Amino acid sequence: MRALLAALSLVLVLPVAPAGASDEIAAPPIAATPEETATPAPRAQALPELRVRRVVTGLDNPWDVKRLPGGTLLVTERDRARLSAYSDGARRTVQFPEGKIWVSGETGLMSLEVDPDFADNHRFYTCSGWNKPGGGHDVRVVAWQLDADVTEATRIKTLVAGFPTTSGRHGGCRLLIANNGALLVGTGDAAVGTNPRDLTSLGGKTLRLDPYTGKPWPGNPYASAANKRKRYVHTYGHRNVQGLAQRKDGTLWSVEHGSYRDDEVNRLRAGGDYGWHPVPGYNESVPMTDQSLPGKQIAARWSSGEPTLATSGAAWVYGKKWGRLKGTLAVAALKANRVVFMKFDGSGHLQWTRSPQALRQLGRLRSVTLAPNHSLLLTTDNDGGDDAILRVSPAG
Repeated sequence: MRALLAALSLVLVLPVAPAGASDEIAAPPIAATPEETATPAPRAQALPELRVRRVVTGLDNPWDVKRLPGGTLLVTERDRARLSAYSDGARRTVQFPEGKIWVSGETGLMSLEVDPDFADNHRFYTCSGWNKPGGGHDVRVVAWQLDADVTEATRIKTLVAGFPTTSGRHGGCRLLIANNGALLVGTGDAAVGTNPRDLTSLGGKTLRLDPYTGKPWPGNPYASAANKRKRYVHTYGHRNVQGLAQRKDGTLWSVEHGSYRDDEVNRLRAGGDYGWHPVPGYNESVPMTDQSLPGKQIAARWSSGEPTLATSGAAWVYGKKWGRLKGTLAVAALKANRVVFMKFDGSGHLQWTRSPQALRQLGRLRSVTLAPNHSLLLTTDNDGGDDAILRVSPAG
């Protein structure tokens, strides 16, 4: 099946079209507006004019989107716990055990990742809330297999379970298969202050595991620990990891929600402590990266300051048509209703950021996925059943 992903010109986006529409909106180019700029951005090259198209409409809180070989889009909706496939101009619901997904607050059917060998094995992965047999719930990562017609998903196995939950707040749950084959998982702290620095808790961490066996990745910093959960830990001291991305140089990056201040973009280092420790209780007045804690805490590479933008999914942008935005990290923001493109140098230091006006009038934005043709797929998160998957690409 083939996805029909046409694109059309736009730099300033007008009001959202009705559900089911496949529309294009165009306007003259508008200069980007700086967000949190470390140093002035170079002026020699203008930002590209952007084209935006609503590819899939009529969704409700779509959390993630991934492209399958051949062009079909796979989409999760958090609160509906619905898995959909989009191809040839139409959306269809994939048969999937929605009743097993625990939905509460910020937790439901969340991140997706597609196996690099999907063309041969039809495997994909989800991170979601889960209703446990006999009662109770957790957050977990599950491996699935799609049938040849992409109409039904069959559970292969649970890879890792037991991520902490409370009300559903801070469910985290971003997935990324790294270049070395490891499955990276970003988790939330479940709004429990002790979780982020407790190495026996899977909350407030990035985890690494083998996507086929579910075993901890052999190169993890605590791979030989006596405690089985500790073996999964890649980094710790996180609040609520919402985005994961790998740069072409192999470095891994995370995006997380701040409290009332300091959303963060972090460059991940195995065994690193990222400094969130809101105790006693759940004291959100403490710094996102608290340098007064024992040991060494790793400072963020970008921070929103106050107020937060509610940063979420992220992807590195490639393709020469992106011009000055080539090689930036595109970060979706929910509360701030925009995409922030962040330029980092080869050492990972922030150079500048830009938020094109074309991407400031689409409402809340949840996820960013880089498609094979170097366009970006965005999910909106505006409630009301009129959310969409958007395709964004440079004109020309």
